[in-house]
Amino acid sequence: MLRSYLKLAWRVLWRRTFFTVISLFGICFTLVVLMVATAVLDHIFAPIAPEVRQARTLGIYRARMIGDHRSQTSMPGYQLLDTYARNLPGVERMGVYSMAQTVYSYPSGQRITSLLKRTDAEFWRILDFTFLEGGPFTDQDVANSAFVAVINQTTRDRFFGGSPAVGRTLEADGQRFRVIGVVPDVPILRLVGNGDIYAPITTAKTDGYRRQLMSGFGGLLLAKSPADFPGIKAELETRIRAAQLPDKQWQRLFAPAETFFESIAGNLFGGREEERSHPERLWAVIVTAMLLFSLLPAVNLVNLNMSRIMERASEIGVRKAFGASSHTLIGQFIVENLVLTLVGGAAGFGLSALVLRALNTSSLIPHAHFTINIRVFLYGLGLAVFFGLLSGVYPAWRMSRLHPVQALKGASR
Repeated sequence: MLRSYLKLAWRVLWRRTFFTVISLFGICFTLVVLMVATAVLDHIFAPIAPEVRQARTLGIYRARMIGDHRSQTSMPGYQLLDTYARNLPGVERMGVYSMAQTVYSYPSGQRITSLLKRTDAEFWRILDFTFLEGGPFTDQDVANSAFVAVINQTTRDRFFGGSPAVGRTLEADGQRFRVIGVVPDVPILRLVGNGDIYAPITTAKTDGYRRQLMSGFGGLLLAKSPADFPGIKAELETRIRAAQLPDKQWQRLFAPAETFFESIAGNLFGGREEERSHPERLWAVIVTAMLLFSLLPAVNLVNLNMSRIMERASEIGVRKAFGASSHTLIGQFIVENLVLTLVGGAAGFGLSALVLRALNTSSLIPHAHFTINIRVFLYGLGLAVFFGLLSGVYPAWRMSRLHPVQALKGASR
């Protein structure tokens, strides 16, 4: 039965080539846009090297001091992280890193712009970098303020022409570092792991960062288990509420432990006095935007399918007169529409791959490497099936309910 449906569906699709081409274009275009958007979101939030332990990782990405008449929001300062986030129960490792800052180098009179990130040694144990050369700096390097650095592959190419870099030196931010390791490029969308040059946190030009509650640092908390998340969050909140603030104009300090997705939601939806991050709101915005974008092509497909099926009213009347049930007719029409949407989906997958490849090579998003991985593929497949069912069920149901006499007369109602 299914084989007969598929053969008939393929023949029916090409009876009216114009309708079929328009339908395929709508399906293909919609799928390309949504799959590219999904690939970008996957690139931002999904576990991708070196951030592969997201299931066990919380971060302290944002902080807010609240007073009677004003508030201050930024990334946390080193003092906040060092004083209140260490030795939390349930935390296996705690690391600190700075926000990557733009620095300049002038080898042979040529200006090179790089992103410099300063970290502690735990940063390299929490994240899972693959080293192309050498290795990370150690606790001893951090304690001794050693001017050593790990660089990414692009920086090696810029400074050393792609030749081995370990043991050689480079200048950045007016300081000279000895290269001890080389790692693959991390996309700029991965704000935690991204950087061109990584140096010990203690190589900062002054030690003023040690006395700042609010500054440009982030904390990483690697939990022993995801089950420890609630306890970690509660303990850090208790410690932060008891923090000593700089002066009396400030009444409260807020610096939550949260996933990266929760931190983005908190930045978008967290109010001045509201400390919840509301990740459900961010999910609702993403899903609603995708559904609204899908709605117009879905409605158009419904109308096209109604026109296509109305032309077959006489065929439907003959089949019903010879005993075909409504369920049989509905099944046939749905299979026909699924074939149409899957063909459009296959074209959409191919075009999506080409668009993502173009984005990768355009340098529009530095170091980006968008791919159609299993998560993106399953989303696209689900979307294609959704289109097929949504745009096929209603027209099929309408025509299956026609009385045989009306259908033989070509009526659509």
